[in-house]
Order: sequence, then structure tokens, then C-alpha cells
Amino acid sequence: MALIKTLLGHTPTFGKGCYLAETATVIGDVILGEECSVWFNAVIRGDVNSIRIGNRVNIQDGAMIHCTYQKTRTVIGNNVSIGHHAIVHGCTLQDDVLVGMGAIIMDNCVIGSNSIIAAGAVLLEGTVVEPGSIYAGVPAKKIKSVSEGLVKGEINRIAANYVLYASWYNEAPSV
Repeated sequence: MALIKTLLGHTPTFGKGCYLAETATVIGDVILGEECSVWFNAVIRGDVNSIRIGNRVNIQDGAMIHCTYQKTRTVIGNNVSIGHHAIVHGCTLQDDVLVGMGAIIMDNCVIGSNSIIAAGAVLLEGTVVEPGSIYAGVPAKKIKSVSEGLVKGEINRIAANYVLYASWYNEAPSV
């Protein structure tokens, strides 16, 4: 069973149809919407500020979601995929965003809707990603605009697939 911890009077809350892997950790002032999934060794630490997560968000294996004490909270929109080992810290991700594996998004960044943050990208503090952009590199820069095919073929497909994957685990018997 996932580690769900109340801290400083805040207990994480979860919408209908969420899946939390046995080694996932969710602490404190965290609210997840419906059909979210938090995968193995992922950590959502709402200990120093609030974390708000929309519907159909998947936080893949080893990812870390955090914020900064008395400065930045984390807000994640709907239909967002956060790749394996990514770090999302004190920032805002609007709807329909794909964060690649190992990407780092720092405080006060704002990621516009229908955007992709490439695997391994590092977004420095305060970076604003305009909607429909692909950012890559260290430090991350815009490399091109997102096509409609990428929105449907990658952003929406991956988010939908993780709802499916979670259903497999929710239905599997525990050993």
C-alpha cells in the first residue's frame, strides 16, 4: 500500500479512480483529481506548500513533485503526463502537457497547454513556455511548435494509456 501521510493537519485527498503504486509516497497538502496515477517510487511532497493536481494526470516511476516553503506551490492541470524520474518543483503545468523522462522544471516556471518538455530538459527558474511549444536542452529552449498530430498522438495518447495501465493494477489481486 502507498505511503499516504498526514502532515501539519493536511491529509492528501484523491478523486475517483486514482491508482497509487505500493511504493508511491503522497504527503501533506496534496489534492489529486480523478483517474490519476502515481507510480512506483514517485513522491508528491506537499509538506512545505500546496500541490494541486487535476484529472487524468500520471506521475511516473521515480518522479518527484515538490514546492518551496512560503514561496511557490505546484499546480498541475488536466491530462498531464510526468515522465519517469522527472522533477516538477514549485511551478505550474497547464492542461495537456507532456514532461519527458528526467526533465527538471524549477520554481516559478509556467508550462502552457499543449506543450512538451523533452526528456532531460532543464527549465531554469521563471521560464515561461508558451502554449503549443516543445522545449529541450540544458537550459531548455523552444525548439519548435507542437503539431496537432503530436497533441493527439503523444500528449493525449500517453495520458489515456496511463489511465488504462492504472486499471490493470486496480483490478489485479494483491499477493
